[in-house]
Amino acid sequence: MNEKLTIKRTTGSDPDFEFLIRQLDNELWNEMSEVQATYDQFNKVPDIDTVLLIYRNGNVIACGCFKKYGNDTVEIKRMFTVKDERGKGVAAKVLNELEKWAAELNYRYAILETGIKLLSAVRLYNKSGYTVTENYDQYIGLEQSVCMKKELIALNKQL
Repeated sequence: MNEKLTIKRTTGSDPDFEFLIRQLDNELWNEMSEVQATYDQFNKVPDIDTVLLIYRNGNVIACGCFKKYGNDTVEIKRMFTVKDERGKGVAAKVLNELEKWAAELNYRYAILETGIKLLSAVRLYNKSGYTVTENYDQYIGLEQSVCMKKELIALNKQL
């Protein structure tokens, strides 16, 4: 069966984004327990206008967003794929589309933070060309954090 994926650019007030973020937060609390209390405050993306959703046959299955970090850098946030869709390349699609969008807006770099225990996320980012960098800002000194960076300049040249 050929199931169609649809990509939607939207904002943080989109009900489908809010739905997926609740699931993401629940999973993070279940996985990380008390440690998540430290990170939860950093996960907020109020008033974000660069949200990406992916749908399969009309059902929302994945999300991600980015926010401006500096003049030439965005921070990738809130990457999530529903359990039944994991392992099918959907998260890589979200990440790639977020990077393209950031490049369209003339950003040169993308940074992100993930948890050291979230091995599938670390593998995804490594496979997508991200390299480990020093922890930045609120993640400095947090041993459970892995911060990564990727240059988007190659994407900019393709546009």
